Amino acid sequence: MNDALIARLRSQCGGPRDGALLRFSLGSALLGEADAAAAIDELRRALAFDPGYSAAWKLLGKACLQAGQSQAAADAWRNGIAAAAQRGDKQAEKEMTVFLRRLEKPPA
Repeated sequence: MNDALIARLRSQCGGPRDGALLRFSLGSALLGEADAAAAIDELRRALAFDPGYSAAWKLLGKACLQAGQSQAAADAWRNGIAAAAQRGDKQAEKEMTVFLRRLEKPPA
């Protein structure tokens, strides 16, 4: 199912419907298939279309973490917190703050 979804989304890239939502959806589907590297690329493309897209920042952080890129995940969440605060997206801001705090918490 996800393979068909990914293929359908990829077929729209570069066309008139290409944009932040399409790239976010593709990144999310790729992450669902455990392809963190490809998800990171698509989420970065989503953010190139809309740097204030807090959901894309949040998912980018998760993808980076899944790929073993802790610093990149922290950077994504910091940028996402700023974007969410600017747009008034309090829930996304809170979630990314929690993710960042957990990431930065020293091991017990």
